[in-house]
Amino acid sequence: MIKLVDLEVYCNELLDIDAFQDYCPNGLQVDAGRSEVRKIVTGVTASQALIDAAVEAKADLLLVHHGYFWKGEPAPLRGIKGCRVRTLMQAGISLLAYHLPLDAHPQLGNNRQLAKWLRFSSARSVKDGLIWQADLEQPLDAGELAVRLAKTLGQQPIHISIEDKPIQRIGWCSGGAQDYIELAAELGLDAFVTGEISERTVHLARELGIHFYAAGHHATERFGVQALGEHLAEHHKLEHQFIDIPNPA
Repeated sequence: MIKLVDLEVYCNELLDIDAFQDYCPNGLQVDAGRSEVRKIVTGVTASQALIDAAVEAKADLLLVHHGYFWKGEPAPLRGIKGCRVRTLMQAGISLLAYHLPLDAHPQLGNNRQLAKWLRFSSARSVKDGLIWQADLEQPLDAGELAVRLAKTLGQQPIHISIEDKPIQRIGWCSGGAQDYIELAAELGLDAFVTGEISERTVHLARELGIHFYAAGHHATERFGVQALGEHLAEHHKLEHQFIDIPNPA
């Protein structure tokens, strides 16, 4: 058991939230009034389905990567957002959310964890913890990488293929990072993996001569919040449960 305020301070310091200019507030977004935390439920996005599952699991705290109050988002708590916050408040479940700090953390972050699950042993950050790179010991066939992504993430990636080009240097950034493709090419990467793809990305990949894989925004960002939840559970003797709400996007 730990006090909610102490857990937030610990997470804020662990993830170094002041180092980031983000699109949303990082930290405690909804204080539902329960001062002590015994059980944490983690998940990718604070959707109604995840909140309902957290209520069913009798959580004290919901810890997510995608929370609320994004830049440009309407402020009133009404409609879908109002229903979500009302459910949290009525159940006494507070909401803790970390976006870019959780992408970038060198041990627990989405990108570091993605490297671990994809077995990229030489992984290192090459831009602010958001773009990572690995130099493979043996060149990898582009189709083999697609298979590895599918097996690890549970869904088939969209692959923009550069024919007859093996992969030796690979880069990745979880989530919606398709606009980093030009930087990936400048870094001399043979392939770039992220979550999403835009119409223009297809043309850029072909013209830049770089394999591009869109492996799913949700799928590529499942691992960081799990790792953070497991760390908190071990460090503070808490109960932790990760709940995955399937999302093909």
